[in-house]
Amino acid sequence: MNKGEVTTGRDTEAALTTVKSKGLRGGALGLLSGVVVGLASMAPAYSLAATLGLIVASGSGLLSGVKAPAVVLISFIPMYLIAVAYQELNKAEPDCGTTFTWASRAFGPIVGWLGGWGIVAAEIIVMANLVEIAGAYSFRFAGDLGWHSLASLANSRFCSTVAGAILIVMMTYVCYRGIEVSARLLYLLLSIQMLVLIGLSVVALAKTYTHSAQGFSLHPSLSWFWPGGLDFGSSTAPAVLMAIFMYWGWDTAVSCNEESEDPSRTPGRAAIISTFLLLATYTLVTVSAVAFAGVGTKGIGLGNPHNSKDIFASIGPELFGNGILGKIALLFLAASILTSATASTQTTMLKTARTTLSMGAYKALPDSFAKTHRRYRTPTTSTIAVGAVSILFYVLFTLLSENLLAALIGSVGLLIAFYYGLTGFACAWYYRNTLTNSVRDFVMRGVVPSLGGVSLVIVLIYGLGQYAKPEWLTDDDGNNITILGYGAVAAVGIGALVLGLILMVVWWAIAPGFFRGRTMTRGCPGADSDADAVRAASP
Repeated sequence: MNKGEVTTGRDTEAALTTVKSKGLRGGALGLLSGVVVGLASMAPAYSLAATLGLIVASGSGLLSGVKAPAVVLISFIPMYLIAVAYQELNKAEPDCGTTFTWASRAFGPIVGWLGGWGIVAAEIIVMANLVEIAGAYSFRFAGDLGWHSLASLANSRFCSTVAGAILIVMMTYVCYRGIEVSARLLYLLLSIQMLVLIGLSVVALAKTYTHSAQGFSLHPSLSWFWPGGLDFGSSTAPAVLMAIFMYWGWDTAVSCNEESEDPSRTPGRAAIISTFLLLATYTLVTVSAVAFAGVGTKGIGLGNPHNSKDIFASIGPELFGNGILGKIALLFLAASILTSATASTQTTMLKTARTTLSMGAYKALPDSFAKTHRRYRTPTTSTIAVGAVSILFYVLFTLLSENLLAALIGSVGLLIAFYYGLTGFACAWYYRNTLTNSVRDFVMRGVVPSLGGVSLVIVLIYGLGQYAKPEWLTDDDGNNITILGYGAVAAVGIGALVLGLILMVVWWAIAPGFFRGRTMTRGCPGADSDADAVRAASP
């Protein structure tokens, strides 16, 4: 066996599948680090701030209202099902290309390439929303520290855009510098936001049940956890796509499989643990926010469209007050959002760079994307390219419409449903010849991933129908935001996939090797056996 290869086999049995090393630093992440990477990538504080208002209400009225906790619970189901698919596929082939590699093995190079593109497009689009919030919060945080002249810059499109671009550059350097540096920074950033979210929830619920409750506050009810009364097509499906965005990111732990201890097992376990931890966190915060602020369309109500971009900015002052302790609490709240968006920006680059690294290694992209740094053992061209393209699209979306930046979450939700669903189907097809080996294989490698894929396809179809309506997204003056006559949210999501098709055809014409099966073959020996353990080759 050659140096740097990763082999698949049952402990002492002969290896059946070989995953060639791409130059990444193996064994750098353990289970705890993997969980931290998965949680940080989901960016709890940022995701709640940017998404919860959109789950409660759309531009034209209430969407899920007080049923937001039910939507959070429902959205977890397909996430768990797909996390199982990732875990099972990773056992057979722990490749950092994840969906790209597995879908190529299962369905061929065209489907695999589009799966990889789905990851890349979703990450680049969401980067615009991430750094927009991070840029604005950097000025608010400075203002809370006493530099009041800087606080007003949070409302400046130019200054926020510059700050966001600087953040992308900084996180590009951190990701370039090494996976260990990235992991150590994520420990700190994640700790801050989790502590603040728990504290916010406790204070909100305490005030809701005491004399400090406001007229708009509501007492939590068990009915909030059941979607009864919501229309699936017009309310539940688009709200679920928004909530799926909140859970999105746990697969970063799997994307770092080639840098993990026990590559076939640790990343999959980290991904599933991450989703369960986020389920508890999101449910707690959603219930407490709805209870304290209510779902009204005025004031701090979560149904107020002016609060949809950032619910914490609206309810924070009312929740903590203007006293000394309140100002300290607001300072920590601002810090949590800022650190959350920063951490997610970092992990977004980690995953995207490793996806394009794998695509480059298999000649699905130019060879330069497969380059890694000799000392830092990180992707070089891939990391820099992701940073540069992210800045380009961030500026583009900012110039089109500030309202579009907030609504990009819906566009990303469409892409997430696409490539997550594809992964679910790929798992069932990948293991099709061994599903009858045992009840466990039939359920965990066939039924569960397929159900995840089907559920996401259904949500994708219904959600797309709503997002495509011209009136779905409006600006501050009530004007529809459309692209070619269709709702901008749907247009950006579908447009990203169409752009991927065009780029694929162009690359096919330039370098057809991958698409003709010369660099990656269909199927995988590990899928036709009982093999599921991976160990790195000795140097």
